[in-house]
Amino acid sequence: MKTRNVFMTTILALLLVTITGSLTMAQRPNADPKTNSKMLYHGGRIVTGVPNVYLIWYGCWGTTCGNLGSPAVQIDLVTLVSNLGSTPYFQINATYPNPNSPDQVPSGALFFGGSSADRAYSQGVDLTDADIAAIVSNQVLSSGLPLDPSGLYIIVGSEDVAANSVGFCSPGAPPHHGTSTVLGSEFRYGFLGHAGCCPSVAGAQFMAADGSMLPTPNNDFAADAMASDFAHLVSTMITDPYGNGWYDRYGLENADKCQGQFGPTYTTANGARANVHLEYRDYLIQENWVNDKRARCAMSQ
Repeated sequence: MKTRNVFMTTILALLLVTITGSLTMAQRPNADPKTNSKMLYHGGRIVTGVPNVYLIWYGCWGTTCGNLGSPAVQIDLVTLVSNLGSTPYFQINATYPNPNSPDQVPSGALFFGGSSADRAYSQGVDLTDADIAAIVSNQVLSSGLPLDPSGLYIIVGSEDVAANSVGFCSPGAPPHHGTSTVLGSEFRYGFLGHAGCCPSVAGAQFMAADGSMLPTPNNDFAADAMASDFAHLVSTMITDPYGNGWYDRYGLENADKCQGQFGPTYTTANGARANVHLEYRDYLIQENWVNDKRARCAMSQ
């Protein structure tokens, strides 16, 4: 009887550890950002130099697609990618060096390397991490995009494309990114979901308390909401590209800690809130975490 009780106690203890561990991992994306925790370097590589950003329009995009993938989103994001690098905002990422190699510091710059399209929904309409990586591989293998080991490949889904298994549309979940290989070379990728899939989650900054939509800087809800998610995604891809770079003790990467925070704003001509003016467009972009002695969310160092 004593042996059986010991056995049962051991099993229950193991189950408790397993359940607790599973809950921790499952709940982490939904936890409130712990902005009192400092960023920690975990020994891995960061992105240096000036990376090219490649956009892959996945699903239905263009004038014939209506809200599924409107040209307004494409224009908004291309303008953002082309102008975000070297701004005071994006220079925040330069506060994340490799402490073991003083010459390895993110430049705070960014180039738009071009775009391609996957209109055939080659990996279906509910993407997994493996699917997202395969979309990039297919574009490289078909010569849709160059193989650029220092580049950042962003898959932009149309409104009918989900990615439930990587947290898209889950409250508090950060944009997903990862790494894979093609033709023997490593590449970095991220997924940018369409804000129309879950407006109250992906574009909460443009939703009123009664659920109605507020004005947005460029008069397109999806485009303006996705612009902020793009800035969040690219910042984390630069400072923690392989999952062993910079993040805090809660597992939060730099921009994760500032999700939903926008700092001081101004009012655009159409009555919308904005905090950044790039070229001829205004944007409301979330703050990023400045990694210095004053450690904080901000729009510049």
